[in-house]
Amino acid sequence: MEEIEFILDSTKESMNGSIAHLEKEFLNIRAGKATPQMLGGVFVDYYGSQTPLSQVANINVPDARTITVTPWEKGMLHPIEKAIMIANLGFNPMNNGDNIIISVPPLTEERRRDLVKQAKAEAEDAKIGIRNARKDANTDIKKLEKDGTSEDVCKKAEEDVQKLTDAYIKKIEEHLVIKEAEIMKV
Repeated sequence: MEEIEFILDSTKESMNGSIAHLEKEFLNIRAGKATPQMLGGVFVDYYGSQTPLSQVANINVPDARTITVTPWEKGMLHPIEKAIMIANLGFNPMNNGDNIIISVPPLTEERRRDLVKQAKAEAEDAKIGIRNARKDANTDIKKLEKDGTSEDVCKKAEEDVQKLTDAYIKKIEEHLVIKEAEIMKV
C-alpha cells in the first residue's frame, strides 16, 4: 500500500506541475490589459551582457493601456528602448527623457481569435502532460501487480489515478474557459 500511496502522490505532484506550467503560459498570453509580464521576454544589453529588463528598470502599469519603464540608470534609456523594439512585441515605445512609455494597442477581433487558439494549444499541452502522468502511474501500478501486489488493490489504484486525471483535466478546462472569456472581453 505504501508504494501505491507514493505513486499517487508523485502523480498528483506531476499533474500539479502541468497546471502550474499552464498558468505561467497563460500569463504570457495578453488579454488586452497591460501587464508587466508582457515585457518578461525582453533582454537588455547591460554592459555587454544580456540582462532581463526587470533587472535594470522598474516596470509599472499606471492604467489598463499603458506600461511605463523607468531605468535605474539614465544611460539605459536608449538600450531599453532598442531592446523593446528588437523583442518584436508589436509595441512602439516612446522615450520622454526620464522613462519609456508604451501604449498597448487594443486587440483586434482577429488577434483575439488567434490568442484563443494559442490558449487552447497551451491547454492541450497541459492535458498531454496530465495523460503522460497517468500513463506513468499505471505503468508503475502494473509493475507492482507483477511483483505480487493483489489485483484488487491495483485495480483500485488505477481507478484512483483515473479520478485524479479527470479532476485535473476539468481544472484545465476551467482555466481555459476563464482565459477565453478574458481574451474575448472587449
